[in-house]
Amino acid sequence: MPDPALALTDVSFGWPGRGGFRLSCPAFSLAPRESVLLLGASGSGKSTLLSLVCGIVTADSGVVSVGGTDLKSLSAGRRDRFRAEQIGVIFQQFNLLPYARVSDNIMLPLRFAPNRRRRAGGVAEAERLCAALGLPDGAAHLPAGRLSVGQQQRVAVARALIGAPPLIVADEPTSALDAATQDTFLRLLFDRTAEAGSSLLMVSHDERLGDRFDRVIRLEDIVTTQRAAA
Repeated sequence: MPDPALALTDVSFGWPGRGGFRLSCPAFSLAPRESVLLLGASGSGKSTLLSLVCGIVTADSGVVSVGGTDLKSLSAGRRDRFRAEQIGVIFQQFNLLPYARVSDNIMLPLRFAPNRRRRAGGVAEAERLCAALGLPDGAAHLPAGRLSVGQQQRVAVARALIGAPPLIVADEPTSALDAATQDTFLRLLFDRTAEAGSSLLMVSHDERLGDRFDRVIRLEDIVTTQRAAA
């Protein structure tokens, strides 16, 4: 039986100097190729949980495992390289380099992930993803800042998908979109994630997205948080 794409077991973490904010997650797992929507309001711990999943911070106790690898067992440098190889991240604000070409933005994670770079096969794959995501001819060679917001969002999806990382993590990627653009974006995301064979974990406050996912989980059902009195 394959390892879960993601598993959290008896995880506890507290931010230093943030009013004693702590997060605990007794158990959560994401199967290979599964899509899960985590619903949570602002301040519910979504960002902290994603930081743990991506290895940006490590748990004070318990295990965060991605594809069978305990992130806490890796040094900070190895965690960075592991993240680049194994996780594609779609940020809420896209985090593109506006003056860099679209193709360079898409291929940026590959600079730190030789195995993922070999799977991707170079600029041709960036151009293929641009076409598959409906970007106009020649868009791969334009500065990212010249694209519309909707087009930039597609570039962010291509950057996460290139090289087929096993896990895609999306942080509120639809929060600023109207209904029509949101529908197009989600359809593209699910199509390309399925094509890559990746698992998808999305966090959002929008319950209307739930019908598209294999599972919908409320953050408070798997996570407890507390903040010490000031």
